[in-house]
Amino acid sequence: MTQFVDWDLAAATARTIGRAGPDIGLEDATEAVHELRGYAVEAAGHVAEFTGMEPRQQPPLRVVDRAGWAAANIEGLRGVLDPLASRAGAEAGTVARVVGARVAGAQAGVVLGYLSGKILGQYEIFSKQPGQLLLVAPNIIEAERQLKADPRDFQMWICLHEATHAAQFGAVEWLRPHFMSEIEAFGAAATETNAGLVERVRRTLGVLADALRDAKAGSSVVDLVTSPRQREIVDRLTAMMTLIEGHADYVMDAIGPDVVSHVEELRKRFDRRRASGSAAQRVVRRALGMDLKLKQYTQGKKFTAAVVDQVGIDGFNAVWEQPSHLPTLSEIDDPDAWIARVVRS
Repeated sequence: MTQFVDWDLAAATARTIGRAGPDIGLEDATEAVHELRGYAVEAAGHVAEFTGMEPRQQPPLRVVDRAGWAAANIEGLRGVLDPLASRAGAEAGTVARVVGARVAGAQAGVVLGYLSGKILGQYEIFSKQPGQLLLVAPNIIEAERQLKADPRDFQMWICLHEATHAAQFGAVEWLRPHFMSEIEAFGAAATETNAGLVERVRRTLGVLADALRDAKAGSSVVDLVTSPRQREIVDRLTAMMTLIEGHADYVMDAIGPDVVSHVEELRKRFDRRRASGSAAQRVVRRALGMDLKLKQYTQGKKFTAAVVDQVGIDGFNAVWEQPSHLPTLSEIDDPDAWIARVVRS
């Protein structure tokens, strides 16, 4: 199969770029992995009881290191992007394809290597059906130490967030296919030719890698979205992800007081950590779209809280009944409009 990203080089680069984990002995690391697995199972029960969302099957749970997280995401991205490469196999000569694939592989590795030191947990949906739950043990341990948090409380709290994602994608059968169809539509709208789409992906990787190498870089992946059709799809995806992330943040904080000590103080410290960073790190976050993600947590949580306050969790759960019930971007900022359209129509 034709590749326009050298995934082996991406994995090797990610391992090289990725930071070393926190100083922890083998026995303590083994215990942390065991405890995270237990907290994840317990969290799934709490989330199901609170939300009323019971996955048909629990997704595979993996407690990974930074290289393991990068490898899992490479597998997922490969499954999405390689079919595009096959359809665009005639975009250039063999030498040009090989060189381009290696450049893209190195760039992808730089991006994933950086992110591998930042992500605490992830519900990864590209590589497996219905998805897999990844907990990045070194990052969780590093964060809890930086926050001076109780390890048990912090780990359970993070697991509540990720377990909510597992419930969303596991209990709502249409959510993953709908998300994937939007991703495919975005790719189709990128250009009229598959070869042009390949170039667009490579340009995106280049923007991200440049930002990681040069704090003066001013571009963002959002800047590459040019066509009206793409912008429509991005708006829908942004609204969907704002809902998904905000709902998870709402649930982890709502359940938190029953199972975690001092949730409010933990939230304050955690949000400060999310938003902090040097000028260079802020540039990188913008390029990677991470600033947008930070807004999604806040806006989506406010939307969820406002709806639940008015119509309860059962009324809120109407959002999961069908794709047309997902809020639009404007409704995220106007929960009353969503309630009027979906719950009280």
